[in-house]
Amino acid sequence: MSRLRYPLVLALLVAALAVVFLAGLAVGAVSLSPRELFGAFGTLFGGGERSASATIVIDLRLARGILAVCVGAALGVSGAAFQGFFRNPLADPYVIGASSGAAFGAALAIAVGIGNIGPVSGISAAAFLGALGAVSLAFAVSRFGGRTPSAAALLLAGTALSALFSAALSLVIAVRDKELHRVYYWLLGGFAGTGWKDIAAALPVMAVGCGLVLVAARPLDLLSFGEESAEGMGLDVRKARIVIAAGASLAAAAAVAASGIIGFVGLVAPHVVRILIGPSHRRLIPASALAGALLVSLSDTVARTVAAPLELPIGVVTSLIGAPFFLYLIARGGRSLGGS
Repeated sequence: MSRLRYPLVLALLVAALAVVFLAGLAVGAVSLSPRELFGAFGTLFGGGERSASATIVIDLRLARGILAVCVGAALGVSGAAFQGFFRNPLADPYVIGASSGAAFGAALAIAVGIGNIGPVSGISAAAFLGALGAVSLAFAVSRFGGRTPSAAALLLAGTALSALFSAALSLVIAVRDKELHRVYYWLLGGFAGTGWKDIAAALPVMAVGCGLVLVAARPLDLLSFGEESAEGMGLDVRKARIVIAAGASLAAAAAVAASGIIGFVGLVAPHVVRILIGPSHRRLIPASALAGALLVSLSDTVARTVAAPLELPIGVVTSLIGAPFFLYLIARGGRSLGGS
């Protein structure tokens, strides 16, 4: 691969993300001209009396746009980590039950009527705890008997727990059917009503999770040769698995807690950048973060504008992109379903 390809890809991703981010601030039910948009930023940094356009940008769209970037980056990093962890190109952040656990936690909070916990939404907090609880259970079950869990055992445990939490979610919805619409909309994902407090709650956890994955870039490369080969090259496979799974799970759980379930980002983003820059995780992880941020930011802008003033759930948009891509991957290389 040319030495210039990687920085060029990063530069293009950053440029595209900047354009989409600024476009997301300008368009919506009320569209703003470039002059009004940059005037709003002038009010933010230079003080002075706020105009109506400045209020729209600063109070309604800026925090939402930043959160969309953070969630997309976390999902992209988590997807790259899980695909390397399982050595399976179809793995994504939800393979070990994070999404179903988060959905159950959020539905339970909605049904019970849990309010805010300080500055943090009670629904987001319950979703986060549900995701971490599901991941912890998957690890505990896969390690039954005191052995270090293999990737296959962890995948099977996550699949079983996903079915369990999905059944529990259905039970909650059946018992509290009056809350069905609210739960259903959260399950489809979105950033409606999010603000600066949501960024403050989610960003530290996402940063820790993504940081752990980035630290584990070299172990991920070694694991791609197989566990026995990685051990022969001096890697402590047990510690590496713990760090990778913990980081990827933290990033995914924080993203789900902040935005609901936004599917396929962790699948599509790493695949696209892997084609462009190769499999080295030292390069793949930052590029996946940018690609995930770009995908979620673009999808959020489309969700807000395509049927304005009606807002579509962002999970619908990403599914329309990701589901055909997923089917394409299956049709192109079904042999890879079991990993290498």
